[in-house]
Amino acid sequence: MTKPTSSAPSQRMLRVGEQVRAAITQVLQRGEVNDYVIEKTVISVSEVRMSPDLKMATAYVAPLGVSDHDAVIAALNKHAKFIRGRIGGQLRQMKYMPEVRFRDDTSFDNYQKIDALLRSPEVQRDLGSDEDKD
Repeated sequence: MTKPTSSAPSQRMLRVGEQVRAAITQVLQRGEVNDYVIEKTVISVSEVRMSPDLKMATAYVAPLGVSDHDAVIAALNKHAKFIRGRIGGQLRQMKYMPEVRFRDDTSFDNYQKIDALLRSPEVQRDLGSDEDKD
């Protein structure tokens, strides 16, 4: 019997991703990274996605109050090895310490676009017509 393939992350990947997210957040909150761009920016780590073998962690971050997200992402990726070393103490149970990559989290922009679409007059008109029929 073959094992069904699924693109959804396993429970283990989700659990480890949440542990890595918490560890990265603590490192950033404590100000352990000596970089002016990172120190002056409030950074929200919204999600960490783990690879199936748990050796790669992709952290989606949202720099708050900064217009140039690329500079913050570049600074985080520049210090990724240092951050990886700092989170090691909190993830001692792992066989391999995951390599960390940082990406810009655009999900908030997508949520705003969807919200604007739902509030548009065309959609409101269509929603209003369904309520009148009931």
